[in-house]
Amino acid sequence: MEIDYMREDDLEQVCTIEDEIFSSPWDEKSFLDSIKHNDRIYLVAKEDKEVLGYCGMWNAIDEGQITNVAVKEEKRNKKIGYNMLKALINEGKNNNLKSFTLEVRVSNEEAIHLYHKLGFKDCGIRKGYYSKPKEDAIIMWLK
Repeated sequence: MEIDYMREDDLEQVCTIEDEIFSSPWDEKSFLDSIKHNDRIYLVAKEDKEVLGYCGMWNAIDEGQITNVAVKEEKRNKKIGYNMLKALINEGKNNNLKSFTLEVRVSNEEAIHLYHKLGFKDCGIRKGYYSKPKEDAIIMWLK
């Protein structure tokens, strides 16, 4: 497995994963716009030419707002998400980011466990943050 910057030719596979996992998925244009910005970092994990997962972050002054994290369902529990996020955080640190934040559904125990393993701390709740279904989000920070 290799982790590299997301490129335009990855987007079809990225969007397939996005559509399979999320109830309000981003479209190809949203990802394309994001990878073209200098203040955003998007990575993919690949094996051969198959995209196994992806993650992304927007830089805001000295903070990284993690916006997307996804791994193909059949490829989970193989440390792909962990390795992608470690790489994303390292890229952020290389770009002078000092802290990282994200929101996660309160019911997404698997993701919450992963974020805790990476050192993120629960710092609050955003009421009704998610739709389809409506659900609160835990705000997490890594400083």
